[in-house]
Amino acid sequence: MPSPNSRQSWLPLVVLATGVSMVVIDATIVNVAVPAILADLRLGATDVEWINSVYSLMFAALLIPFGRMGDLHGRRRLFALGVAVFLLASVLAALSVNGPMLIAVRAVQGVGAAMAVPMTLAIINRIYTGRQRVIAFAVWGSIIGGMAAAGPLAGGWLVTEYGWRAAFWINLPIAALLLLGSLRVPESRAGHAAGADLAGLVLAVTGTTGVVFALIEGQKYGWLTPRRTADLFGLRFESVSPVPFAFGAGVVALAALVVLERRRERAGRPVLVDLTLFELPSFRYGSMAAVIVALGEFGMILVLPLFLQSALGYTAFRAGLVIAVLALGTFLAGGLVPALSKRWSPRAIVRAGLGMEAVGAAGIGLSLTPGMGPWRLVPWLLLYGAGIGLATAQLTGVLLADVPARLSGGASALQSTIRQLGAALGVAVLGGVLVAGLGSAVERGLSGRPEQVRAGVARVVEESAGAAIPSIRDPAIHAAAVEGAAEATRRVALITALALLAGVGATLLLPRTPASPDEPDEPDEPGESGESGEPVAAAGPDTGGRDPKT
Repeated sequence: MPSPNSRQSWLPLVVLATGVSMVVIDATIVNVAVPAILADLRLGATDVEWINSVYSLMFAALLIPFGRMGDLHGRRRLFALGVAVFLLASVLAALSVNGPMLIAVRAVQGVGAAMAVPMTLAIINRIYTGRQRVIAFAVWGSIIGGMAAAGPLAGGWLVTEYGWRAAFWINLPIAALLLLGSLRVPESRAGHAAGADLAGLVLAVTGTTGVVFALIEGQKYGWLTPRRTADLFGLRFESVSPVPFAFGAGVVALAALVVLERRRERAGRPVLVDLTLFELPSFRYGSMAAVIVALGEFGMILVLPLFLQSALGYTAFRAGLVIAVLALGTFLAGGLVPALSKRWSPRAIVRAGLGMEAVGAAGIGLSLTPGMGPWRLVPWLLLYGAGIGLATAQLTGVLLADVPARLSGGASALQSTIRQLGAALGVAVLGGVLVAGLGSAVERGLSGRPEQVRAGVARVVEESAGAAIPSIRDPAIHAAAVEGAAEATRRVALITALALLAGVGATLLLPRTPASPDEPDEPDEPGESGESGEPVAAAGPDTGGRDPKT
């Protein structure tokens, strides 16, 4: 490949980072577009819920199989195929005429995202080394955190100006440019296995789907008995919730997957998930930290826009503008990572980032009051975003630092799955804290009212996660509901801060020198070449971001 100092060598990073941007920002834009979709297509509550849920389920369930497929058949090839699938699904989504059609193509979008996203990390880990890898991971991590926060702003503007279909049409020019740019990304693979692990594939998909479904839908359907009548794929659950069955089946399937993969590994047969990755301290403890980070980050991004719009009455665009400060902090901190890596170890940068996130989350929580102005949150959001920019970028590098090149795709997919599970856990746990806190806080605020009024208002506010607050006409009841929303959101922010502090503790388990030694990276396979037929040079020395002189 070209010298890392040449302009051409950074083109693959631009292409891969843009691919991640498209997937991340599309998910957040669609969140903002849901009310407009509901009104235009006249959808029911179940349809609306599945527009987002089916995407998340397909994405999480297929990351591991596609990661392994990229290792075997070509990472650049699978990335391009994923972009093409995402493009086709976006066109069909924009043309959707009813709920079932939109839900089906959202599932296809999830398939495309599962193909493309893990390949970006695997390719970056393969073609960049040393200081260039530090920069590349900093860009990738900043994109993930920044776009997740900037999405509501972009979504609010697009939906307001051009309607909900623009949330999907915007993907077309981006995906077309990505397909052209992918021609300049070097191909890499780990060779062909002697056979397929079909049983592992079934167990991985079943296990991940069951666990993620339970975490995403647990608050809605209930963990023991249904919170309401549950309509799921045409089946009605009135006395028994589907959630514990899905969770139990998922856990059993994942446990069976571990047993199966260990047996296949001992027998010398090809495996879907290489469990030896967890023998690497950097991957094992980095994964623990990644779960905690995702739990805190995605939980906060979920609850804060709800508070701004329901309790303070902000429009989607204005709420997105406030949250965009978080994205600004993420991008600014991501740009500082290469310079900081000359002085600090990756572990120290991750720890500093998590500490900043924890302080920012606590500051946000302590600042939340009814009638507050948006400027009160700005410094804390900026600090929180800066922490994401530092922690996410370097945590990715730490996770993959000691992973052999031949396992890059599988390892990248596995860490993406771990992050998805952490994000789902964050939504489930922090969303549950928010909803439960809303009901109890509103009821306390209406202590002077009759029991029937207290229970009725609390139930409406709780079941809508606060979205019903603007429709409350009685000034005293509205004020009590707003105060309850502030109290519940404050509690979530402080719990997030504690979770992130636990993440700081997890970084203490990371090895002091998680980066690879100063020696050439392991080649994928002899004679590997790109589409041009020219050999791809073996990666150069990797200092893992440390100053070679030290």
